[in-house]
Amino acid sequence: MGSDVNTALGALAAIATALTWAFSSIVFTLATLRAGAMAVNRVRLLMAVGWLVAAHGLLQVPLPLHADGERWLWLGASGIVGLVLGDGCLFQAFIWIGPRLSMLLLSTAPALASLGAWWFLGEALSAGQLLGILVTMGGVAWVVQARDGEPGRGGPDRRDVLGILCGLGGAAGQAGGLILAKHGAAGDFPALSVTLMRMLAATATLWLYTALRGQIRETLGRFAGDRPAWGYTLAGPFLGPFLGVTLSIIAIQHSAVGIASTLMALPPVFLLPLCFLVFRERIGWQAVLGTGVALAGVALMFLAP
Repeated sequence: MGSDVNTALGALAAIATALTWAFSSIVFTLATLRAGAMAVNRVRLLMAVGWLVAAHGLLQVPLPLHADGERWLWLGASGIVGLVLGDGCLFQAFIWIGPRLSMLLLSTAPALASLGAWWFLGEALSAGQLLGILVTMGGVAWVVQARDGEPGRGGPDRRDVLGILCGLGGAAGQAGGLILAKHGAAGDFPALSVTLMRMLAATATLWLYTALRGQIRETLGRFAGDRPAWGYTLAGPFLGPFLGVTLSIIAIQHSAVGIASTLMALPPVFLLPLCFLVFRERIGWQAVLGTGVALAGVALMFLAP
């Protein structure tokens, strides 16, 4: 009975993660269009650390000051892989191909995470799950092809190709980050502290790089006098790096990486109406069906024995 409750908690946390990531992708797209992908990624990490420290105080969760070195090593690596490299790619994809297609490409993360968890963590991967991986990839490929065939569009241009590569890079980063976090979050270590440790490592790494490049003034200057950019960049970390990432850690703590990643891959469904409402993006029937096929593949991974 306890195992069923834990599995249900993990599933609910994963679905809630998908909702927060859908909304945060819209907010971050609006921010990156105004201030640029790199600047938004740098500033949102600082804001996310602030949100997380405040949450520790409000919820009376001790700060992870006495975590052992091995936990810091795994969670620090998770933050760098998932939040610096992966999200950096994803934010650039938002600019080049939009949030809907970017998040659909991110739905390949369960396939990558399942393969990685099978290889590194010894989690079983059945024939049905392998079939789900193939179906997911096929659905994503269908949507990409349908986009290139939209009326008024020629073949894929350089921005499309780079955007697709960045979207896949974001998926690889998220998958790698989750696998590393699964190892570092073992035991009853608080999910909020796990998230803060990942954020601290990512923030320190990215801002050290920014300082060495002499780009601190340039980064902050992109937000000068732009209140909407500040507002979007403040809201984004609450929805994504704070609430969404914390929920994702809860999900992987209470269920297998593949299952949690499957349910966390639902943002493309939520983004179909959101992108129409916010960006007036025209969405053809092939994009809708292709998204459905991709997510059916993800579901097959979840349901396969």
